[in-house]
Amino acid sequence: MAEPASDLRVAVLGVGMMGAFHADALATRTKGARVVVVNDFAPDKAAEVAGRIGARVVADPLEAIRDPEVDAVLIATPGKAHAEQVQACLDAGKPVLCEKPLTTDEDSSYALVEAEAALGRPLVQLGFMRRFDAEYVALKELITTGGLGNPLLVHCTHRNPSVPEFFNSEFMIRDSVVHEVDVARFLLDEEITSVRVLRGVATSAAPAGTSDPMIVVFETASGRLVTDEIYVRTGIAYEVRTEVVGETGSATIGLDQNLVRTSTDGRWGGQITPGFVERFGQAYDTELQRWVAAASRGTIDGPGVWDGYAAVAVCEAGVKAVQTGEKVPVELKAKPGAPASAAALGTDAEPGITEPDLIGGRP
Repeated sequence: MAEPASDLRVAVLGVGMMGAFHADALATRTKGARVVVVNDFAPDKAAEVAGRIGARVVADPLEAIRDPEVDAVLIATPGKAHAEQVQACLDAGKPVLCEKPLTTDEDSSYALVEAEAALGRPLVQLGFMRRFDAEYVALKELITTGGLGNPLLVHCTHRNPSVPEFFNSEFMIRDSVVHEVDVARFLLDEEITSVRVLRGVATSAAPAGTSDPMIVVFETASGRLVTDEIYVRTGIAYEVRTEVVGETGSATIGLDQNLVRTSTDGRWGGQITPGFVERFGQAYDTELQRWVAAASRGTIDGPGVWDGYAAVAVCEAGVKAVQTGEKVPVELKAKPGAPASAAALGTDAEPGITEPDLIGGRP
């Protein structure tokens, strides 16, 4: 039986870990959408995913974007391809959900900010899925309504059981810490103005020269401090927690993902989430459903191109901080149509929102 013609027709570019996850979600768990085109640099992988969900393979990603049967695009290709592919979506006037990073450098990211501004409507959404997680949404609401008083500190923990060998200290900033960059901007509604990185004793599981774990310290425009423990080779499980400390209270999320059990013989223990799907699977599904609904109207519903640019800028400062051991300032360019000083004042107000090369969307 044919799918309704009114469904949003999506092209998925890149069907590695995240792209295949999204393709399956669009095909089986998302209303109002169907994947019609799949593209990947590995033809066998593209054919396998396309065959599984009933889509066509288009070998050239730019042709996939321009395909007349494609209404919107999901990009989960390596980061070095994002600048050209996102620009092609803008040229075609098609909404795009791009897994992080927006691009791999500040200049090309800001060029996309300017290109979208010239169109006069938002088309680029970034895959910062934590904004769609129920706990993060509740924490944001608690802060916004004054439930913690003035927020003073944010403490983040980001632990992975394992990562590929090429995950060095700089890659950890760009591909893992980037999530906490967006979390801080989302929760505090202001820009990050400096980054420091503390490199201590490394786990024996880390390659030579890689500092794992690290403590990353952000300072925001108002002087608030954000700490992030990044440890990606724990050998244990996937653990993501965030605590906000305010003048009149504090709140922590991520704890109820862990089942703690006690017994009469005095033992206690439990289980913690083994991977990102168990921790953020629902957030990804919510993100996709809301993007599909917005893209069907020709727009987005989530973090936008400015959020992607700001995250790239902060991570580039973080890489310099790793290299130099110094506190590195973050200097954002002006938002198009806004005073030059406005960039430091707060994040973009996007509609509906009250992861060798960088791999698109690694959690």
